[in-house]
Amino acid sequence: MHTTSQANAIYPANNPWWHNAVVYQIYPRSFCDSNGDGIGDIQGIISKLDYLKTLGVNVIWLSPVYKSPMDDNGYDISDYQDIAPEFGTLADMDELLAKARDRGIRIIMDLVVNHTSDEHRWFEEAKKGKDNPFRDYYIWRKPNEDGSAPDDQGSLFGGSAWQYDEASGEYYFHLFSKKQPDLNWENPKVQEEVHQMMNWWIDRGIGGFRMDVIDLIGKEIDKGITGNGPRLHPLLQQMNRATFGDKDLLTVGETWGATPEIAKLYSDPAREELSMVFQFEHITLTWGNGDKWTPVPLELPTFKAVLTKWQTELADNGWNSLFWNNHDLPRVVSKYGCDGEHRVKSAKMLATAMHLLKGTPYIYQGEEIGMTNVAFDTIEEYRDIETLNFYRERTENGVSPEAMMAAIHENSRDNARTPMQWSASTHGGFTEGTPWIQANPNHTEINVDAALTDTDSVFWHYKHLVEMRQQHPVIVYGSFTPLFAEHPSLFGYVRELDGVKIVAINNFSADTITVDVPAEWQIGGECLVHNGVARSALEQILTLTPYESFAILVK
Repeated sequence: MHTTSQANAIYPANNPWWHNAVVYQIYPRSFCDSNGDGIGDIQGIISKLDYLKTLGVNVIWLSPVYKSPMDDNGYDISDYQDIAPEFGTLADMDELLAKARDRGIRIIMDLVVNHTSDEHRWFEEAKKGKDNPFRDYYIWRKPNEDGSAPDDQGSLFGGSAWQYDEASGEYYFHLFSKKQPDLNWENPKVQEEVHQMMNWWIDRGIGGFRMDVIDLIGKEIDKGITGNGPRLHPLLQQMNRATFGDKDLLTVGETWGATPEIAKLYSDPAREELSMVFQFEHITLTWGNGDKWTPVPLELPTFKAVLTKWQTELADNGWNSLFWNNHDLPRVVSKYGCDGEHRVKSAKMLATAMHLLKGTPYIYQGEEIGMTNVAFDTIEEYRDIETLNFYRERTENGVSPEAMMAAIHENSRDNARTPMQWSASTHGGFTEGTPWIQANPNHTEINVDAALTDTDSVFWHYKHLVEMRQQHPVIVYGSFTPLFAEHPSLFGYVRELDGVKIVAINNFSADTITVDVPAEWQIGGECLVHNGVARSALEQILTLTPYESFAILVK
């Protein structure tokens, strides 16, 4: 590991603080249980703030802790201005905000406003009758003459997007679970309610919002439009004006359907919408025909082309979110690396490849110690509603249980939701009780205690990458030029700013790779980071060991 003379570099005053921030996502249910009930909680998070301070992150994205019946693990909210009892109280939340702030860490809340829980007061009122003032907070349609659903739109969790309400004789729309009715964003009262709630949280001292499936709020369902509807951006500009627009906050939208052109609409500062978006084009490359339950191998040249496109298209207008993992995605070292003999080395390589790009990096809990996917033996051991629904639906329609379990082992959301592995003790030190979902059996080898005591662990590699982003303006603001663009195993690129270059080379394969280096890139400098040999030069012939990765600083 190396430090450099740029440690005291001053960032341009007119650029936002989140340009050089590093965000850590916490999935509260699985992070740390303080009271032995088997469910992670806010006090558990507070107890680990010093760990996160050691890692060096300065933002926590907190998955939902609002009051919820937990049909979808908190993404079904029954009260936006209260905390789920299993997670704690509003007093606990205020304590977390204060103690994180004391450590220079901001908290961004998960804003889930495409839908609520069917146990939210608004929906309970809406069901009371067609004349109820809350009826139009949601989307209702009459059945067809034969009593069937208004159309054949499907839920993203399987089955129809329409649920029949016996009492009123109408259907309500839900893009996710039937217990997650979609809000009607054409209703100005819905807009006002959401804006008031957002300001209530801003006033409590949060650092911003991660906006769950925000690209769906502009839907026009009678036209079959759900994502990126024409009403979306006016709604976001209105939200910006009414809430966070004049505040120093980070806002990131989850936008599964975004292209670079669409992303610029969200994140070009001149448009006054969001700070940045999550796009998933690089993630869905391993979904066969767009179906996550039909996984296909990664083709690295295509993957590199996607990342290069996003780096270059958003270079001057907009901002990239950099991520491998989140609570909905499999563990990166299992998906793109090697979770066997090369686990540590490939985890470091993947971290370097992502963190030296332009944008704001997001680390998902456990990623920094190289946690892996889990392969439970039976479907009964899984908890994720999406996984359970699709297993039932597809095995009833001819897919073998063995094939479905193989797909679940690769892509189930529960891969990311097994408990955080703090120690080698029972349940990985996550809880003294019975965990809501079982810990990965490999917690005895892969855990925070082991990572902190081994200076060559994945954790210390991540810490170094986080520090580098604070030390080198070229990582934050430098231009991006791809190297070895067509190579099937190497992902290389150059970042450049004011005559300073960083050359990063990453071997995505378990093979030893030898390549010819073009004359213009045969350079020497200082090794910034590596996962094997500290290389300080690129010579004519470059030989890389399996999953080897390094970056050279050239001044």
